[in-house]
Amino acid sequence: MSGSGVRIPARLHFGCIAVAPREADLVDSIPPGYFGGNVDNWRIGAGAKLYLPVAVQGALLSLGDGHFAQSDGEINGTGLECSLTGDIIIKLHKAGEGCPAFLRGLNSPLIETEHSWVIQSFSHPNYLRDLGSNAQSDVYKTSTIELALRNAFRQTRRFIMQTYDLTEDEVLSIMSLAADFGITQVADGNFGVHATITKAVFGERQHSQRTARS
Repeated sequence: MSGSGVRIPARLHFGCIAVAPREADLVDSIPPGYFGGNVDNWRIGAGAKLYLPVAVQGALLSLGDGHFAQSDGEINGTGLECSLTGDIIIKLHKAGEGCPAFLRGLNSPLIETEHSWVIQSFSHPNYLRDLGSNAQSDVYKTSTIELALRNAFRQTRRFIMQTYDLTEDEVLSIMSLAADFGITQVADGNFGVHATITKAVFGERQHSQRTARS
């Protein structure tokens, strides 16, 4: 910030990465959901992987909303946006034999960095389906952090159980001791909460070798 002596760290990332949802042809670009969209999680930066469930033929991937900097919460309603060019590698993981266990039943955005898993959730993971014919306006009225946290808890519990083949009791202890829950954003209609857990927590334990079945 010029003249103030304050320095903001750069966190280059695309705020919006989405595949098309199945529930509507025309979708408000502001609220995110299970299909991704305006997620605004700065961890989706260089070197990160973002996994999204494919809901329509061809996926119809889109991305944009380049950010120079943004923090968790996006408390002022916007990040510092910029023109951004990235090298994107697209890989399709098909359901069935050979699909990684951690992608089995994927129904929300999942971020993987070199050292961490980031499980992303929202007040309404599938607001287009769950809120009825006025979903794209009602999502702005009904979203709460409490709902987003509850959904993030459930998704994180499920993710760790199936990825590392652990019991629910084991996972609940791990989540309470080692999973950091944070507010992604309260600016995009469908509030975001994410859980970050360091891969090192699981030590030598490998991903579950069980494969997904269609």
